[in-house]
Amino acid sequence: MLASQVEIKSFAARQMIYKLGDPGDRAYILLTGRAQITTVDEDQQEVVLAEPTHGDPFGFASMLDQTPHQTAAMAIEEATCLEIDRHDLAVLLQKQPMAGMDMMTVMARQFHSTQNLIRLRAARNPNQLIEEEETVGERVADKVASFGGSWTFIILFAVILLIYTGANQILRGKAWDPYPFILLNLFLSMLAAIQAPVIMMSQNRQDKKDRLRSELDFDVNVRAESEIQTLSRRLHLLHEKLDDVSKQLETKTTAP
Repeated sequence: MLASQVEIKSFAARQMIYKLGDPGDRAYILLTGRAQITTVDEDQQEVVLAEPTHGDPFGFASMLDQTPHQTAAMAIEEATCLEIDRHDLAVLLQKQPMAGMDMMTVMARQFHSTQNLIRLRAARNPNQLIEEEETVGERVADKVASFGGSWTFIILFAVILLIYTGANQILRGKAWDPYPFILLNLFLSMLAAIQAPVIMMSQNRQDKKDRLRSELDFDVNVRAESEIQTLSRRLHLLHEKLDDVSKQLETKTTAP
């Protein structure tokens, strides 16, 4: 139907189809080969969003929204694509209005893929960032606080106290620390003096972890909200286009 007006483009392996920030006046449908759609996140890391195969469209979002491409597309291997602009799309919708439903289905599928990607990155990134920023002292503080707050430590400490006080009671005159166990009180004071700042250090670490997770969750929510708003705007544009086509068809049908 569009063969007389669309262009067929060929791309070599590893050749860019379009770059991030290029004008979004063209969209593509992959005929042969494979392509890869990527973007760059806030950490300047490349993120693979999709790998279109035969018959898959890409670049339609920016074309419909008339904004620069928010992604980059590259041919993984030799690829052949149909190049389509808004006029081509208008002709298609005039002749086949139901094609709009197919386009919205594909865009919804791509949106769901982006949502899944966001969920996976959100589940992985906090722990990775926390581990990367940890120092040896912080790891030791976490382990000391974890051991100090366990039943193992409580039972072991109670057993040591019972053995210590019991031995001094049995030895009586030969005891190295008779009642009221002044030496033991000194050891306990020293232990508390050392353990308290270590536990506070671990608590500060936990506060940093919680704050980092909340910041990453906020970033993910902002990105997801932006994606939803963008998709909603594009679907609205497509819906308006379908309404215009339907009105034109009704006008032609009712015309004498």
